[in-house]
Amino acid sequence: MPRYALRIEYNGAPFAGWQRQADQPSVQGALEAALAKLEPDVPSVAAAGRTDAGVHGWGQVAQADLQKGWDPFRLSEALNYHLKPAPVAVTACALAPTEDWHARFSAVEREYLFRLVTRRAPVTMDAGIVWHVARELELAPMQEAAAHLIGKHDFTTFRSSICQAASPLKTVDEITIVEQDYPGGREFRFKVRARSFLHNQVRSFVGTLERVGAGSWAPHRVKDALDARDRSQCGPVCPPEGLALARVTYPVDPFQS
Repeated sequence: MPRYALRIEYNGAPFAGWQRQADQPSVQGALEAALAKLEPDVPSVAAAGRTDAGVHGWGQVAQADLQKGWDPFRLSEALNYHLKPAPVAVTACALAPTEDWHARFSAVEREYLFRLVTRRAPVTMDAGIVWHVARELELAPMQEAAAHLIGKHDFTTFRSSICQAASPLKTVDEITIVEQDYPGGREFRFKVRARSFLHNQVRSFVGTLERVGAGSWAPHRVKDALDARDRSQCGPVCPPEGLALARVTYPVDPFQS
């Protein structure tokens, strides 16, 4: 039974998240429904990350085990045909590079991108894919505060109360914040890289750093909150629409010819 690696792009707005739900639409459900049009009894697909409701995917990676040996290009074309009209697309497809390759467990790093737009006017063209904040933010204090979150820490403060991870210890490899022009305002992009994340960790980071950028928190308060290991010390958790799983890294890239 050949295993295929699929790179998936999706707009998370209409979905209850990646994971299949009994009574709500999900990205996994849409993908499995498309696969069922090609072969009956396709095993459940697995993904590199279970994104939450409203979170998008630019570089999500999933695996599918099929009975038939498909040409990867033809498989991606067939899936994209059957995925319509759901806002989900297969942007790359390849045979798994090794017999034991797994979309989730073989991943060595995940990268999330969060987009935040500051301007007085409502956002129209990017509505639903950015977090709109009406006040101005300062970049340098957010960068200073973010530095406290890099490295291996107990991230209990920035962990959802319903997180099922066995340990709050995680290693964050990078948090980069850049500012750029945006029509009528400014855009801030937060890139966060780690092998794995706690539930709501990135959104907790960005919501807290926004408080720093707005001047409500001093940068050192982020370190104090981290050291407290207390969820109540976290800043507001920002909304999901600005967040996207941008890239998943493997020791052997399945999509590199």
